[in-house]
Amino acid sequence: MKLLKLLIFPLLLVAMLPLNAQPSTPRQEAESFSSHFAEAYDSLINSYYLRRHAHHSLRHSRQFSLEDFDALPDSVLLRRMNALHTVIPMTYNAEVRQFIRFYLNHMSTRLDVMLTLCEFYHPVFEEALNRYGVPEELKYLTIVESAMNPQATSRVGAAGLWQFMYSTGKIYDLEVNSVVDERRDTYKSTVAAARHLADLYRVFGDWQLAIAAYNCGAGNVNKAIARSGGDRSFWGIYYNLPRETRGYVPAFLAVVYVMNYYELHGLRPERFNLPIRTDTVAVNDDMLLCYVSTLADIDPDELRTLNPQFRAGYVPGSSGRYSLCLPTTAVDRFIAAQDSIVARSADSLTRKPVEIKSQPRPQGRTGGGGRTYTVRKGDTLSSIARKHGISVATLKKRNGIKGDKIRVGQKLKI
Repeated sequence: MKLLKLLIFPLLLVAMLPLNAQPSTPRQEAESFSSHFAEAYDSLINSYYLRRHAHHSLRHSRQFSLEDFDALPDSVLLRRMNALHTVIPMTYNAEVRQFIRFYLNHMSTRLDVMLTLCEFYHPVFEEALNRYGVPEELKYLTIVESAMNPQATSRVGAAGLWQFMYSTGKIYDLEVNSVVDERRDTYKSTVAAARHLADLYRVFGDWQLAIAAYNCGAGNVNKAIARSGGDRSFWGIYYNLPRETRGYVPAFLAVVYVMNYYELHGLRPERFNLPIRTDTVAVNDDMLLCYVSTLADIDPDELRTLNPQFRAGYVPGSSGRYSLCLPTTAVDRFIAAQDSIVARSADSLTRKPVEIKSQPRPQGRTGGGGRTYTVRKGDTLSSIARKHGISVATLKKRNGIKGDKIRVGQKLKI
């Protein structure tokens, strides 16, 4: 009986341990982030702008050595972390060191892209974060989340620069449906992230816990606090958090370090110029991006890259809440062509499919045997074209109509 108790007691102890407390090394924690970061970055490098411009400019001077880093004393890294002017405590320990090693190694061939994107995105991030009282250093969180790729989508469905889940995005007023996904809108998603982080800080009163809750949810952090006897510090509840979250905060701290001290580790990136000089225009009518591209002479890939939130290539502008992001050089062309874009879009969006077996009986015939239609009161070119399954442009061409005016009783060739 004593032997049986000795065998059962350790099993009971194991069963009582939190499910998240499986042992793992700092290196394993860092490696779990490797595939996610690489996948988001690979998608980013294949995007329109980087595919077109970055490959001409990527010049790496990789002097970074893992051996040299491993020989670097902890005291040096600790001193550098303490010297950073941040609101969030820059904790240094074995977990953070392993993530610094991981990001320095990965950034050795990616840093020029990251720094160039920082120049583009950070003014937007800083404005929103400051407006909601969120520490500015949280702008680096997007490197951990998405490698600064607005098109990044995780295996569990999180999307955009800030990797919002569907439900959280809805809470913070991000529209997500089959037409629009504002989790991919740079400005709106950043405002939502700033609001979310500010709310989490009000709950926990600690920025490291707020960051952890951003990753795994406030409920999981509260459970970890309860399992840790009420300890309200990230490192005090560390082993009671989900495994991914245990690596999330050290990863963020490491990215802040790397983006400030990369030169001290022998990295000499070459920034390149992305020709992204943009402006936004309010859209109050429904539009198809294909007509914006054609009539305003904008590269279709560039237009989609600047407006990733319009997932179906359709801007439901009649709702009055959307803007288009355009290259500054194309804004005047867009304004000049706007009426035509709206008309062409309306024609395409309202056109009904032609039913071959049930064509309407023609009201008359022309001498050449073609169908004709007599204009009635209330008819428009658009309604007539719709009724007969043709485009307005075709109807106008067949009848030599230059403007939009028609008169009652007029015979039109269909």
